Amino acid sequence: MTHDQHGLAMTGAGAAAARHYDRAIDELLHLRVEVDAEANAALAESPDFPMGNVLMAYLGLLTTEAEDARAARVRFGAFRGRIDESSLLPRERAHLAAVQALLDGDFLTCGRLLGEIAVAHPRDALALAAGHQIDFFTGDARSLRDRIGGALNAWREEDPHFGHVLGMYAFGLEEAGHYDRSEEVGLRAVELNPRDVWGIHAVVHTYEMQGRFGDGLRYLDARVPDWSTGTFFNVHSWWHYCLYALEAGDVPRALAIYDSVLAGGQSCLELLDAAALLWRLHLDGSGPPELGERWRALADAWPMRVAEPFYAFNDMHAVMSYVGAGRIGEAEKLVAAREAYVLEPRPGVTNRDMTLRVGLPVCRAIVAFGRADYRSVVDLLYPIRHRINEFGGSHAQRDAVQKTLLEAALRAGARDVARVLVSERVNVRPCSPYNWLKQAAQAEALGERAAAAAARLRADDLVRNAYVADRQ
Repeated sequence: MTHDQHGLAMTGAGAAAARHYDRAIDELLHLRVEVDAEANAALAESPDFPMGNVLMAYLGLLTTEAEDARAARVRFGAFRGRIDESSLLPRERAHLAAVQALLDGDFLTCGRLLGEIAVAHPRDALALAAGHQIDFFTGDARSLRDRIGGALNAWREEDPHFGHVLGMYAFGLEEAGHYDRSEEVGLRAVELNPRDVWGIHAVVHTYEMQGRFGDGLRYLDARVPDWSTGTFFNVHSWWHYCLYALEAGDVPRALAIYDSVLAGGQSCLELLDAAALLWRLHLDGSGPPELGERWRALADAWPMRVAEPFYAFNDMHAVMSYVGAGRIGEAEKLVAAREAYVLEPRPGVTNRDMTLRVGLPVCRAIVAFGRADYRSVVDLLYPIRHRINEFGGSHAQRDAVQKTLLEAALRAGARDVARVLVSERVNVRPCSPYNWLKQAAQAEALGERAAAAAARLRADDLVRNAYVADRQ
């Protein structure tokens, strides 16, 4: 029997396999692509090493790529057929059950089982990291915070991965709305490990949710070498940079980053980042020729990745891409396929419920927006606006849906709804130029020219002052 670097017992691994496993966990926590090579090396040394097979399964299942999931099912099924599970340690059997739940499409049961592992073994870095991603995919902000917070006291500052645990905790704090504490914890995580891109990501989210785009740009600019290369998170980090640029009104900068980094993405994560950025520009009135070719290339990349239902959050971004490219028929075809999918009873399949409750209304709304049927967009999105989190993603990512609703309300002349939505946004984030520009648009629609001019001046002042002041 061997032990991993965090003191947890493991069966079925020789010394070399255990070393590769430890390296793989380190690469995973750094979000580096080398995690795959190290996990494969561990299994090359000890093919039936339980935790090595568990790790490999999580890597295949948490990409949200249907093809990766199919390969993981085959590989994990073969592994289970070769071993005597009764000989495994309780923690290992618990991981097998969690992986099987995920293979069966049951994200919620997987997350619960990983939580039970973390209660018994709070230093199980894999259980924490995989559970953290499950919470993200299901939009569970409270669990994002408490899953890691509940394990934190079992870690010490001298632990090599203590900073990574802090980085995960910072992100959970941010998603749960604890912005001051999130910033404090995230900055500490990055201080301990400057290349902790998830910790950097947590700080970036905190600034985004507070509307502190000037702080965000300065923070990322000061650390470009730490977050911009060498991980499978590079594109997403650049996407956050683009959000700050858009808030500052710097569309050329955002498009330059899109063309050099986001365009040509291969994974679902990269494609949805690209779609989410172009959709924000689309909402603000950018269209062909500015975005036309970009939309077409992006729409071409989606069909094979949404050929079968797997994750409703991805479906939304595929529909955005089709609508942005003017291919409404393809968007409607995807919606129809998902409507057929939810008609079949699929007990325990989390994505089926996500699609039914949130994914389909959102996708239908995006199609309606593409058809300029703005009243239907409002009718579809307003009733579900407080439970959009149920199909995953972060607050920052889901804001594309909220902005679609607001823009549709303004264009539909739904004055009361637009007033409520603008009031909500501007009072939560009064330092956001976008929110004040929408306040101006609402005032203009009501014929209140002086109020509209004042709101536009406020937006201009925020952009101007963001580069000289830490906060507004």
